[in-house]
Amino acid sequence: MLTVERRNELIDQYAAGYDAVMAALERITTEELDAREGPGEWSPRQVVHHLGDSEMTSAIRIRRMIAEDHPLLQGYDQDRFAEVLFYDRPIEASLEAFRGARASTTPIFRALSEEQWARTGNHSETGNTSVEESLVYYAVHAHDHADQIRRARAAAQNR
Repeated sequence: MLTVERRNELIDQYAAGYDAVMAALERITTEELDAREGPGEWSPRQVVHHLGDSEMTSAIRIRRMIAEDHPLLQGYDQDRFAEVLFYDRPIEASLEAFRGARASTTPIFRALSEEQWARTGNHSETGNTSVEESLVYYAVHAHDHADQIRRARAAAQNR
């Protein structure tokens, strides 16, 4: 179990994730939006769509762990999503989905009791997980992808 102070730091980091991604996208060009850091890497456009999908999914998983007794949390193939869900489309709706998932989940995190933080689910790919472990993972998720966006933009500028 995390301390209350550490958990609050992670909630703040989680809440700041959308702004971190928006800062990484600031004044992005079309060329940069579709650039890749390297072969097999996602472009910033694909990263944004992934964030929309991932954040909506995680928001539901977190809610299910809080409201249900040890639910099955179905995994998904993120690369397949990128391949078949038209990740070449405009990014605005996915940014809004990402923003909304974070904005609606942050106050839930801030209100949870110690017992609720310990509630668990069974992820189909990774096994048992808790609400607290989800916070730990997702607190850095958007920030890591913001770094990925910056690296892809830098690669485009160096070509």
